[in-house]
Amino acid sequence: MTLTAGKNRASQHSIKSLNFLSNYFRLWTVLFNLFKMVQDGEPDNNLFRAFVNALYNTVDSPVTWFREKIVEPNQKKYPWYHQQFRRVPTIDQCYTDDVLCDFEANVQFKRDRAVDSEILSILRQRYEDCMLYERPDHLTVCKPLWEKYKDAEEAWFIKYGDLGAYGDARKAYMKQKHRMIWERRYGPLSDMTK
Repeated sequence: MTLTAGKNRASQHSIKSLNFLSNYFRLWTVLFNLFKMVQDGEPDNNLFRAFVNALYNTVDSPVTWFREKIVEPNQKKYPWYHQQFRRVPTIDQCYTDDVLCDFEANVQFKRDRAVDSEILSILRQRYEDCMLYERPDHLTVCKPLWEKYKDAEEAWFIKYGDLGAYGDARKAYMKQKHRMIWERRYGPLSDMTK
């Protein structure tokens, strides 16, 4: 036996296996199409379709029953896209040696900062869309959106501004404390803190 004869046999074997797989795939495509026709509920006198219907019901009925009678009644009904986390104690409510409470407060702080940043981004986008669509009257039509955005931006900066990339709940709490002390001595810095 030569080397080329061995390669020919291997290529013939791979061609046979590909033919088998393509025939197998065609059979399942035909059966799937029959299942779809059977699902429509049209009565049919064809013996093969009746067999396929019986086979489909044998496989599908227990699964459907289990889903409808056991799984769905025991599920909590809530939108999957709106996960609500429970509020944990803030950093000022944690003991100084409670590491877990500090960690939870930091995670909640980062989550709140991400939510507030996204709200600010949405307000900015609304204002920019208004500017784009309402030209040339954008200065009067978009003024309420601009004021709302500026108020939200100021509130965001009061809470999160100047903390840097590694700002955490303790740094924000200290920033708030220092601001309150300064305002007690010298008066409010803005209309938001009166």
